Amino acid sequence: MYERKIPFDLACGVHLTLEVLAGKWKVGLLYYIGQGIRRPGELQKKLPGATRRVVHVQLRQLEAHELISKTVFTEAPPRVAYYLTPLGETLLPLLTQLSQ
Repeated sequence: MYERKIPFDLACGVHLTLEVLAGKWKVGLLYYIGQGIRRPGELQKKLPGATRRVVHVQLRQLEAHELISKTVFTEAPPRVAYYLTPLGETLLPLLTQLSQ
């Protein structure tokens, strides 16, 4: 993962929020996962300008920040689903207001 050359102040709420939610598609991904869209392909269809790679990278970043969790189903073909963690669910009221 990318390592920042100039560290930022984690004590500042604005910097922390920007670090977690910065990314063109992260807010949309959180919103759609909260609406019940769980599969990566479905999420990519909801974000028409996002490439598969960008969606995958930003999902991994959200998972690293513990806003979403990933469930891998052991079946053929393999299937993956994403769910909001309790921390991620606390953002739903804000995301709902932003969508309105």
